[in-house]
Amino acid sequence: MNIALPIITLVVGLIGGFFIGVYYLRRQMTTMQNDPEMLQKVAKQMGYNLNGKQMQRAQQMMKNGNQPGRAPAAAKGQSRKK
Repeated sequence: MNIALPIITLVVGLIGGFFIGVYYLRRQMTTMQNDPEMLQKVAKQMGYNLNGKQMQRAQQMMKNGNQPGRAPAAAKGQSRKK
């Protein structure tokens, strides 16, 4: 029992920390897509300088949930014509 309690506490802490992290990240992403200045700041930190058109495109991708480099039809589960 002396070794089980720390292991159980560690597992519960890791699971709780994971879910808190996911919640925080989703909240930050939602805030970022509504605030172009924050999106611009993050882009500059990553080494990108976005112009107005690129900024609108990035916000649109975040709102739609599309992943960069992925076709819109593939993201929605539609099959391609052969």
